[in-house]
Amino acid sequence: MQANVGGIDRILRFVVGAALIAATLGGLIGPWGWIGVIPLATALFRVCPAYRLFKISSCPRK
Repeated sequence: MQANVGGIDRILRFVVGAALIAATLGGLIGPWGWIGVIPLATALFRVCPAYRLFKISSCPRK
């Protein structure tokens, strides 16, 4: 699969995902915070299925 998640987008996804998981583990929010696994995974693998569906890419042009 071709990467479609670029630099700043990747950093934001990682931070948001990690914050949601940390807040869940810390008891600040309920179990819905585990949804943070999704942005964390898309940041790590650099592929977002929703971006692919809508033909969007935040990667720099070649």
